[in-house]
Amino acid sequence: MDDALIHDPNGGMPRLLEIMRRLRDPQTGCPWDIEQDFATIAPYTIEEAYEVADAIERAAWDELKGELGDLLFQSVFHAQMAEEKGLFSFQDVADTMSDKMVARHPHVFGDQSRDKSAEQQTQDWETIKAAEREARARGGVLDDVALNLPALMRAEKLQKRAARVGFDWPDIGQVVDKIAEEARELAEARESLPQDKIAEEMGDLLFVMANLARHLKVDAETALRDANAKFVRRFHFIEAELEKRGKTPDESDLEEMDALWTRAKSEGL
Repeated sequence: MDDALIHDPNGGMPRLLEIMRRLRDPQTGCPWDIEQDFATIAPYTIEEAYEVADAIERAAWDELKGELGDLLFQSVFHAQMAEEKGLFSFQDVADTMSDKMVARHPHVFGDQSRDKSAEQQTQDWETIKAAEREARARGGVLDDVALNLPALMRAEKLQKRAARVGFDWPDIGQVVDKIAEEARELAEARESLPQDKIAEEMGDLLFVMANLARHLKVDAETALRDANAKFVRRFHFIEAELEKRGKTPDESDLEEMDALWTRAKSEGL
């Protein structure tokens, strides 16, 4: 145990690793940390990644350092549990990432030319990743698309992976036609089918919407996040204007709020 390192404000990465070891020590560590495993920590890892993204979206640069630290701690936590099981260490994690970045950037660390467009570099990246998957013998084309990704993001990744082996609409018009078809099926389901079937048809429509985003080269997850933020801005405008009139939203009605929504749009919110 290195108490001096733990209390060294400039201890950097070695300090953080030592703190994690102490937290997990079976005799002297924190009971909560000792009880955790990969499955119980995974939801916190996902949450911390979203909090990093949220700080960036809000341009909250004073918060970003702390959020990145929280996310780093998640990696340290998982690596410590893995080391205890004899699986790998944090050093192995860092080395694996370094090896991967060097292998995936031959135009920076190898002898390939850097004279490529961003699109060509993306294509090369996907080719290298495909070769890595083949070397790992992961099985089916879709097998290693992470299950816990946000649903829209996972839909796009599944579709991209299938498209690489030719399972894709060649024309964007066909995607638009499919959206119309799925929308009709959803409307029909609403009239005559049970709730689970309505949910299934809703899922089909969302999936093909994600496909349209991919064909348009729009990131569906980002587009929806931006739409959410826009909705919040405009609704805040409605609340503020109603407050000037001595009202709250539940004391208003749809006609009044819709007019304020139109104003918010006209003012560029």
